[in-house]
Amino acid sequence: MKDMKKYCAEFIGTLVLVLFACGVAGQECTPANGTAGHLITALAFGLVIVAMAYSIGNVSGCHINPAVSIAMLVSGKMTVKDFCGYIVAQFLGAIGGAAILNFIVKDATKLGTNALYNGSAMMSFAIECILTFVFVLAILGVTSRKENSSVAGLVIGLSLVLVHLLGIPFTGTSVNPARSFGPALIAGNLSGIWVFLLAPLVGGAVAAVVYKFLDSQKA
Repeated sequence: MKDMKKYCAEFIGTLVLVLFACGVAGQECTPANGTAGHLITALAFGLVIVAMAYSIGNVSGCHINPAVSIAMLVSGKMTVKDFCGYIVAQFLGAIGGAAILNFIVKDATKLGTNALYNGSAMMSFAIECILTFVFVLAILGVTSRKENSSVAGLVIGLSLVLVHLLGIPFTGTSVNPARSFGPALIAGNLSGIWVFLLAPLVGGAVAAVVYKFLDSQKA
């Protein structure tokens, strides 16, 4: 029952992330809005993370992102069983969020999907790896100390705002395989989706290895 509650929390958190943040992205990231749309979208993603961190964080840790979960797995902070459960819950939540969003806007082009930068899979892969590495490194750092627990959600949310501010003009910023897959599936466009599934996982895993090395050198 305890495991199921964690998985349900991850499902709800990812659904809310896609519904609200991708919803804002789909409406605001338009040529007409320009930089203002990018800023509003970045803030939306960060604010959703803050809201979810302080609501479901005490239940599941509020990963709501396979890249975060794989970092926790590599760091030895979660079991393979929980990792699999979290991944399934996150992807189902993202699909559910995208389906609800599509029902509301009735426009598959406004679901906040990601796109390859200049059509280049390799460049997009590199960008997403870097963005995810920075985001996950911040998460690992702020959650590694109990005394940071009161501000961890805020720090993580602001870190997500930061990577979106840079990444939106390039790929729309994924740093989250589930967040990319749900809208792409509902929109019926999975072209290049492998980049947004794999790159964040690589970036998250590398961040875990690097942080483990840095943290071990404190003494």
